[in-house]
Amino acid sequence: MGVVLTTACQTRPDEDRDAIAHPHDVAQTVAALPPGDAELSATPAIDLTASTNVTGLINRLKDARVVYLGEQHDRYEQHLLQAAVIRGLRERGVPLAIGMEQFQRRFQPALDDFIAGRIDTLELLRQSEYYQRWRFDFRLYQPILDYARKHGIPVLALNAESELTRQIGKVGLNGLTPDERSQLPTEYGDADADYRAVLQRVFLAHAVGPDRNFEHFVDVQLTWDETMAEVAATYLAANPQRHLVILVGAGHVADRHGIPSRVQRRLPVIDSVVLMGETGDIGAGRADWMLLPLPAELPPSGKMGILMEDSDQGVRVVEAMKNSAAAEAGVKAGDIMIELDGQPLLTTGDVRTALFNRKPGDPVALAVKSPEDAAERILSLVLKGY
Repeated sequence: MGVVLTTACQTRPDEDRDAIAHPHDVAQTVAALPPGDAELSATPAIDLTASTNVTGLINRLKDARVVYLGEQHDRYEQHLLQAAVIRGLRERGVPLAIGMEQFQRRFQPALDDFIAGRIDTLELLRQSEYYQRWRFDFRLYQPILDYARKHGIPVLALNAESELTRQIGKVGLNGLTPDERSQLPTEYGDADADYRAVLQRVFLAHAVGPDRNFEHFVDVQLTWDETMAEVAATYLAANPQRHLVILVGAGHVADRHGIPSRVQRRLPVIDSVVLMGETGDIGAGRADWMLLPLPAELPPSGKMGILMEDSDQGVRVVEAMKNSAAAEAGVKAGDIMIELDGQPLLTTGDVRTALFNRKPGDPVALAVKSPEDAAERILSLVLKGY
């Protein structure tokens, strides 16, 4: 595995920068190490002198038909690196397409319209139901999509529909109706023992409630993996001149258990797996490359300071946080939000879309009504950054 050092040696922001290991502590640690060769041979050692930079990495990725950029979804610095890799490949003459886990298959027309310039960013968010289905701040991905739009780079909606995967989580693949089964990928590969062990650790860390079923959880994961692999392989077969950069969570590509092996099963291609940041153990076969960027944060966005939920009546305010913009303007728990600056609010996703790219200090007009009174109240809020 190659290591790309995009920064100098660094201390994590949450660590004590003045903390220094005492020699006595180090000596105790060394003395406690097992003396056998087996433990030593199992510990990977990375030759940092053989590392390169992002420019060197891009030069080595040019010949890969598929480049997997495994991300931690909320890390801005990783998305900046994804954008740099995409730009670097295009500038080297590689004919590109971009595959994105963040969009579900049936919203491909919205992506096509955005790339073609027929709709703007807000309309893309609405038509793709981005904030209902993905939820991570769209600004994380905006530089990538804007670059693709500017240069006419096709963007593929890779993911399975959430309605389908939620149902699989409840009843498993065997419990689906014929209509639901028609939405599945045409073929499934098993999860081998190593992949099942990885998934079991994730399941045990997140499982809540007595109804959670590990086999259903595996079925959902395989549906994600196989769906994205099928969309990718189908596109590659139909567009033999194109290379594909896939933006996806690291868990779908690490160790090649997820998407990479399933694309290869359908269409053998030269590929490269790149992981970014801290993505677990470093070992042979986990990836081809690892990028180690310094943390970076998005600028604060403008917020109302509420907890909200979808309800039969509309978007209901669960709580207006103390000293928030909403509380100061008179928003109450139980209020139903109707419009924000004239944009209808039918779902919580609509609220987040309406607030997209708003900054702290921006004024907004919020129309609400209480369950006891049908009369609308128009409230003036000044968004905060918190």
